[in-house]
Amino acid sequence: MNCLDFHRLKLADPRRLPADAMAHAARCPSCATFSEEVDAADAALEHGLAVPVPDGLADRVLLGTRERPRRRRGLWALAASIALATAVALGWLAQRPDDAYARLAIRHVEHEPQFLTSVERPDPEAFRTVVENFGGTLVGALGDIRQMKLCPMEDGMGWHVVFETPEGLATLLLVPGKKLDAMQAATSRNWSALARPARLGYYVIVTSSEAATARVDRLVRERVDWKA
Repeated sequence: MNCLDFHRLKLADPRRLPADAMAHAARCPSCATFSEEVDAADAALEHGLAVPVPDGLADRVLLGTRERPRRRRGLWALAASIALATAVALGWLAQRPDDAYARLAIRHVEHEPQFLTSVERPDPEAFRTVVENFGGTLVGALGDIRQMKLCPMEDGMGWHVVFETPEGLATLLLVPGKKLDAMQAATSRNWSALARPARLGYYVIVTSSEAATARVDRLVRERVDWKA
Protein backbone atom coordinates (compact mmCIF):
# COMPACT_ATOMS: atom_id res chain seq x y z
CA MET A 1 0.00 0.00 0.00
CA ASN A 2 1.42 3.36 -1.05
CA CYS A 3 0.02 6.89 -0.73
CA LEU A 4 -1.44 6.96 -4.24
CA ASP A 5 -3.29 3.69 -3.66
CA PHE A 6 -4.60 5.00 -0.35
CA HIS A 7 -5.86 8.24 -1.94
CA ARG A 8 -7.68 6.28 -4.64
CA LEU A 9 -9.35 3.96 -2.13
CA LYS A 10 -10.33 6.82 0.17
CA LEU A 11 -11.86 8.84 -2.65
CA ALA A 12 -13.66 5.78 -4.05
CA ASP A 13 -15.39 4.89 -0.77
CA PRO A 14 -14.56 7.23 2.15
CA ARG A 15 -16.47 5.19 4.75
CA ARG A 16 -15.22 1.72 3.95
CA LEU A 17 -11.47 1.19 3.84
CA PRO A 18 -9.74 -2.19 3.74
CA ALA A 19 -7.55 -3.14 6.65
CA ASP A 20 -4.29 -2.48 4.79
CA ALA A 21 -5.44 1.04 3.90
CA MET A 22 -6.34 1.77 7.53
CA ALA A 23 -2.96 0.45 8.62
CA HIS A 24 -1.24 2.69 6.06
CA ALA A 25 -3.07 5.78 7.36
CA ALA A 26 -2.09 4.89 10.91
CA ARG A 27 1.60 5.13 10.05
CA CYS A 28 1.49 7.87 7.37
CA PRO A 29 0.75 11.38 8.73
CA SER A 30 0.13 12.74 5.23
CA CYS A 31 -2.52 10.16 4.39
CA ALA A 32 -4.05 10.49 7.86
CA THR A 33 -4.53 14.22 7.20
CA PHE A 34 -5.90 13.50 3.74
CA SER A 35 -8.35 11.00 5.23
CA GLU A 36 -9.57 13.56 7.77
CA GLU A 37 -10.12 16.15 5.03
CA VAL A 38 -12.09 13.69 2.89
CA ASP A 39 -14.22 12.75 5.91
CA ALA A 40 -14.89 16.43 6.62
CA ALA A 41 -15.86 17.04 2.99
CA ASP A 42 -18.11 13.99 3.01
CA ALA A 43 -19.80 15.22 6.19
CA ALA A 44 -20.30 18.68 4.67
CA LEU A 45 -21.89 17.17 1.58
CA GLU A 46 -24.15 14.94 3.67
CA HIS A 47 -25.22 17.93 5.75
CA GLY A 48 -26.04 19.88 2.61
CA LEU A 49 -28.14 17.03 1.28
CA ALA A 50 -30.10 16.74 4.53
CA VAL A 51 -32.82 19.13 3.33
CA PRO A 52 -36.23 18.46 4.95
CA VAL A 53 -38.85 17.30 2.47
CA PRO A 54 -41.99 19.50 2.71
CA ASP A 55 -44.99 17.75 4.25
CA GLY A 56 -47.18 16.19 1.62
CA LEU A 57 -44.69 16.65 -1.21
CA ALA A 58 -44.65 12.94 -2.07
CA ASP A 59 -48.44 12.81 -2.12
CA ARG A 60 -48.66 15.86 -4.36
CA VAL A 61 -46.17 14.36 -6.80
CA LEU A 62 -48.02 11.05 -6.91
CA LEU A 63 -51.38 12.72 -7.37
CA GLY A 64 -50.10 15.06 -10.06
CA THR A 65 -51.49 18.18 -8.40
CA ARG A 66 -50.93 21.61 -9.87
CA GLU A 67 -48.96 23.02 -6.92
CA ARG A 68 -45.95 23.42 -9.16
CA PRO A 69 -44.63 26.79 -7.92
CA ARG A 70 -44.23 25.54 -4.35
CA ARG A 71 -42.75 22.25 -5.45
CA ARG A 72 -40.43 24.06 -7.82
CA ARG A 73 -39.19 26.29 -5.00
CA GLY A 74 -38.55 23.21 -2.89
CA LEU A 75 -36.58 21.52 -5.63
CA TRP A 76 -34.60 24.68 -6.31
CA ALA A 77 -33.74 24.87 -2.60
CA LEU A 78 -32.57 21.28 -2.69
CA ALA A 79 -30.46 21.88 -5.81
CA ALA A 80 -28.95 25.01 -4.26
CA SER A 81 -28.07 23.12 -1.09
CA ILE A 82 -26.41 20.36 -3.07
CA ALA A 83 -24.40 22.87 -5.10
CA LEU A 84 -23.28 24.77 -2.00
CA ALA A 85 -22.36 21.61 -0.14
CA THR A 86 -20.33 20.37 -3.09
CA ALA A 87 -18.45 23.65 -3.31
CA VAL A 88 -17.70 23.60 0.40
CA ALA A 89 -16.67 19.95 0.27
CA LEU A 90 -14.25 20.57 -2.54
CA GLY A 91 -13.01 23.83 -1.07
CA TRP A 92 -12.82 25.20 -4.57
CA LEU A 93 -15.39 27.86 -5.41
CA ALA A 94 -15.79 29.42 -8.81
CA GLN A 95 -14.34 32.73 -7.57
CA ARG A 96 -10.80 31.58 -6.91
CA PRO A 97 -8.23 33.91 -5.40
CA ASP A 98 -5.43 35.04 -7.65
CA ASP A 99 -2.91 32.74 -5.95
CA ALA A 100 -5.19 29.68 -5.59
CA TYR A 101 -3.15 27.27 -7.72
CA ALA A 102 0.12 28.30 -6.06
CA ARG A 103 -1.39 27.79 -2.61
CA LEU A 104 -2.81 24.45 -3.67
CA ALA A 105 0.72 23.39 -4.67
CA ILE A 106 2.10 24.36 -1.24
CA ARG A 107 -0.64 22.35 0.39
CA HIS A 108 0.16 19.36 -1.80
CA VAL A 109 3.86 19.50 -0.86
CA GLU A 110 2.99 19.83 2.82
CA HIS A 111 0.81 16.73 2.59
CA GLU A 112 3.51 14.67 0.87
CA PRO A 113 6.59 15.17 3.10
CA GLN A 114 7.98 11.75 2.21
CA PHE A 115 8.80 13.04 -1.28
CA LEU A 116 11.49 15.29 0.20
CA THR A 117 13.10 12.60 2.33
CA SER A 118 13.12 9.54 0.07
CA VAL A 119 15.40 9.01 -2.91
CA GLU A 120 14.55 6.74 -5.84
CA ARG A 121 16.56 8.31 -8.71
CA PRO A 122 14.16 7.70 -11.62
CA ASP A 123 15.48 7.42 -15.16
CA PRO A 124 16.16 10.94 -16.54
CA GLU A 125 14.72 9.80 -19.86
CA ALA A 126 11.45 9.04 -18.09
CA PHE A 127 11.32 12.66 -16.93
CA ARG A 128 12.05 13.84 -20.46
CA THR A 129 9.09 11.77 -21.70
CA VAL A 130 6.81 13.20 -18.99
CA VAL A 131 7.77 16.74 -20.02
CA GLU A 132 7.16 15.96 -23.69
CA ASN A 133 3.76 14.44 -22.93
CA PHE A 134 2.98 17.64 -21.05
CA GLY A 135 3.70 19.67 -24.15
CA GLY A 136 7.26 20.76 -23.34
CA THR A 137 10.76 20.09 -24.61
CA LEU A 138 13.65 19.55 -22.23
CA VAL A 139 16.64 21.47 -23.61
CA GLY A 140 18.91 21.12 -20.58
CA ALA A 141 19.15 19.24 -17.29
CA LEU A 142 17.33 20.74 -14.31
CA GLY A 143 19.34 18.76 -11.79
CA ASP A 144 19.51 15.29 -10.29
CA ILE A 145 15.97 13.93 -9.99
CA ARG A 146 15.26 12.27 -6.64
CA GLN A 147 11.57 11.44 -7.00
CA MET A 148 8.94 11.37 -9.73
CA LYS A 149 5.43 10.15 -8.98
CA LEU A 150 1.95 10.43 -10.42
CA CYS A 151 -0.28 11.91 -7.69
CA PRO A 152 -3.94 12.84 -7.20
CA MET A 153 -4.26 16.61 -7.72
CA GLU A 154 -7.53 18.52 -7.59
CA ASP A 155 -9.98 16.32 -9.49
CA GLY A 156 -7.35 14.59 -11.63
CA MET A 157 -3.77 13.36 -11.65
CA GLY A 158 -0.48 15.17 -12.05
CA TRP A 159 3.26 14.62 -11.78
CA HIS A 160 5.14 15.38 -8.57
CA VAL A 161 8.88 15.72 -9.25
CA VAL A 162 11.61 16.50 -6.73
CA PHE A 163 15.10 17.39 -7.94
CA GLU A 164 18.34 18.72 -6.54
CA THR A 165 19.52 22.18 -7.55
CA PRO A 166 22.23 24.59 -6.37
CA GLU A 167 19.42 26.22 -4.36
CA GLY A 168 18.60 22.96 -2.59
CA LEU A 169 15.69 20.62 -3.16
CA ALA A 170 12.96 21.89 -5.48
CA THR A 171 9.54 20.47 -6.27
CA LEU A 172 8.02 20.67 -9.73
CA LEU A 173 4.33 19.87 -10.11
CA LEU A 174 2.94 19.29 -13.60
CA VAL A 175 -0.85 19.58 -13.65
CA PRO A 176 -2.48 18.83 -17.02
CA GLY A 177 -5.84 20.01 -18.24
CA LYS A 178 -6.17 23.06 -15.95
CA LYS A 179 -6.17 26.56 -17.36
CA LEU A 180 -3.99 29.22 -15.76
CA ASP A 181 -4.32 32.69 -17.29
CA ALA A 182 -1.30 34.30 -15.61
CA MET A 183 1.57 33.60 -13.27
CA GLN A 184 0.68 33.05 -9.60
CA ALA A 185 2.85 33.25 -6.50
CA ALA A 186 2.17 32.31 -2.89
CA THR A 187 4.14 31.84 0.32
CA SER A 188 3.59 30.15 3.64
CA ARG A 189 5.72 29.96 6.74
CA ASN A 190 7.91 27.23 5.22
CA TRP A 191 7.32 27.33 1.49
CA SER A 192 7.27 29.53 -1.59
CA ALA A 193 5.44 28.58 -4.78
CA LEU A 194 5.33 29.99 -8.30
CA ALA A 195 2.80 28.73 -10.86
CA ARG A 196 3.00 29.37 -14.60
CA PRO A 197 0.74 28.41 -17.51
CA ALA A 198 1.83 25.82 -20.04
CA ARG A 199 0.22 24.69 -23.29
CA LEU A 200 -1.41 21.58 -21.80
CA GLY A 201 -1.97 22.79 -18.25
CA TYR A 202 0.19 24.56 -15.72
CA TYR A 203 3.28 23.86 -13.64
CA VAL A 204 4.36 24.97 -10.19
CA ILE A 205 7.77 25.31 -8.58
CA VAL A 206 7.91 24.99 -4.81
CA THR A 207 11.01 25.61 -2.66
CA SER A 208 11.74 26.74 0.87
CA SER A 209 12.21 30.45 0.05
CA GLU A 210 11.09 33.11 -2.41
CA ALA A 211 14.68 33.71 -3.54
CA ALA A 212 15.25 30.01 -4.24
CA THR A 213 11.94 29.72 -6.06
CA ALA A 214 12.82 32.67 -8.28
CA ARG A 215 16.18 31.16 -9.21
CA VAL A 216 14.74 27.70 -9.87
CA ASP A 217 11.98 29.33 -11.92
CA ARG A 218 14.62 31.00 -14.08
CA LEU A 219 16.41 27.64 -14.44
CA VAL A 220 13.20 25.91 -15.53
CA ARG A 221 12.36 28.61 -18.07
CA GLU A 222 15.88 28.40 -19.51
CA ARG A 223 15.91 24.64 -19.83
CA VAL A 224 12.33 23.70 -20.65
CA ASP A 225 10.39 25.02 -23.63
CA TRP A 226 6.77 24.72 -22.58
CA LYS A 227 5.36 25.91 -25.92
CA ALA A 228 2.80 27.95 -24.04
